[in-house]
Amino acid sequence: MTDSPHILITGSTRGIGAAIVEALTGRAARVVGHGRTDGADAVGADLAEAGAADRLWERALERLDGRIDVLVNNAGVFEPIAVDAPADEWQAAWGRTLQINLQASADLCRRAVLHWRERSVAGAERGGRIVNVASRAAYRGDSPAHWHYAASKAGMVAMTKSIARGYAAEGILAFAVCPGFTMTGMAEDYLSSRGGDKLLADIPLGRVAAPQEVASTVAYLALEAPPSMTGAVLDINGASYVR
Repeated sequence: MTDSPHILITGSTRGIGAAIVEALTGRAARVVGHGRTDGADAVGADLAEAGAADRLWERALERLDGRIDVLVNNAGVFEPIAVDAPADEWQAAWGRTLQINLQASADLCRRAVLHWRERSVAGAERGGRIVNVASRAAYRGDSPAHWHYAASKAGMVAMTKSIARGYAAEGILAFAVCPGFTMTGMAEDYLSSRGGDKLLADIPLGRVAAPQEVASTVAYLALEAPPSMTGAVLDINGASYVR
């Protein structure tokens, strides 16, 4: 990888994403983030819309002078839908969650693979890195109101492994991290609504993860992890689920 990698991070305006930006900025990297609206260091895109991921890639590529070396897929939603909800609401909730959490990530991974292949053909530096932020739910499942969330994150893990196996010979590396509860606004709301003490009792460490803990792991995978680690999925869940 180049000494000064160009990095695109989705969902970077708060929580884990903001911590990832902080962890990577200043480490010999140019970083472009992503949010719902444009900002000085972020490209605006609503990933719930079909085609938005491709538009995000093009605009980020322009900001990064035509080169992206690392893609971090962090954007996601965690929205409940009851099993007895009306069918149209149920299907809309599944469609939205899978579109944002999985399809948009897949679209960006596809663009990254094609970009790195094009650069290799042109004689530029070979390969690049993808880091997908999945979830403990990919392996453990989630609440009765979050089947779709768990399914989307399991899809991210399977996609990561497929990319790692399919493109390692081309220098294209893929990793995933699977956080459990992380102290962001989303987790705080969930903890308060579901009974925080009871949930914390299920975490041997006795607390949820800090965003910085997840971010430091993402930064390691993005910049330092040896190529032989490609395909690795790292857990950050306080031993609440041990594989």
